[in-house]
Amino acid sequence: MRDTLLIVTTSFPQAGDGSEAAGAFVADVASELAARVPVRVVAPGERAGVDAPMGAVQVRRFTSPGRPLSLLSPLRVTDWPAIVGTLGSLRAETLAASGDGRVAHVLAFWALPSGWAALEASRRHGVPYSVWALGSDIWTLGKTPIVRSVLRKVIRNASHRFADGLRLGQDAESISGCPFEFLPSTRRLDQVRTRPLASAPPYRLLFLGRWHPNKGVDLLLEAMAELDEGSWSRIAEVHIAGGGPLEGLVRDRVEALQGMGRPIRLSGFLDRDEAAHALGEADFLLLPSRIESIPVVFSDAMKMQLPVISMPVGDLPHLMAEHHVGVVANSVDSRSYAEAIRSALGEAPERMRSAMLDCGKRFSMDANKLCRTLGLVDSSTQENA
Repeated sequence: MRDTLLIVTTSFPQAGDGSEAAGAFVADVASELAARVPVRVVAPGERAGVDAPMGAVQVRRFTSPGRPLSLLSPLRVTDWPAIVGTLGSLRAETLAASGDGRVAHVLAFWALPSGWAALEASRRHGVPYSVWALGSDIWTLGKTPIVRSVLRKVIRNASHRFADGLRLGQDAESISGCPFEFLPSTRRLDQVRTRPLASAPPYRLLFLGRWHPNKGVDLLLEAMAELDEGSWSRIAEVHIAGGGPLEGLVRDRVEALQGMGRPIRLSGFLDRDEAAHALGEADFLLLPSRIESIPVVFSDAMKMQLPVISMPVGDLPHLMAEHHVGVVANSVDSRSYAEAIRSALGEAPERMRSAMLDCGKRFSMDANKLCRTLGLVDSSTQENA
């Protein structure tokens, strides 16, 4: 009997230390769906093969390099051995997880390379698959001609196509000729805001994410260096949390700013509870990304009623103009972002609370609807019938 959903993903928790923000979202989706149908997951790990289950979710791991796949590029010959090895392990574990005749559908997070592995499973075992596209699929990998052709094939052969951003879905359609349905990435937060938003300065600012060029943490620190004394007098603290390939740069620049007497605090990755607490303590969330659709941390902020200072990328300008939940920079550079911070420091965050509650309603996933869309039978509904 084919009754099982197989999720193939390059983002899934391993250490539980908060280093996989997107992975926490995928884990939440898997958990929600596992309450309705049997769920298996194929995800990166140190060793290939069956891993310990996560609640009701069965987990298999494929071997991945010591650094994230997002940092590997087919344009660098030195990265080829790691890419080939990872893809081979991903394919093998996906075929193993879908080979017993129980899998009814494969859901790929994200279009590449997970969608490619799902396509391989479909060819081998006749299992339909769907893809959930991420910004890096379309805006980064989609720019490489050979990879773009693979991406197009993966999308066109999928039964259903989802994108976690509105503009992203349009751009993905332009590559493939296939329409995409908006399905937001959002994770479960078990805490609520206990500290009220400040009604007047000084304000607490928070950056929470990977220290990666796409996330713009270097632009943030350049912008911080450009703020004048008047702006810093309106800031109680800047908390920068996360980790990643720009760690050396981040630590050096933070140390320089601290040497100037700036109130900047640095911490590592935050787990789910720690992240929720940090969001609940802040007055503004900093989103200086160079490339973005609608990041998970944006939906986190809306749930925690936390206004945002953003770069003008992806759907963020549209969402923030429609709901007035923060300030958007005029362009993607440190000077414009510094000006956006100055503008935000003249706002009263508490006045945006109702707008954030309204915006937050857009970021929820209907697991029952997703099951129906993928053609899966909800076992909990059957039991209650």
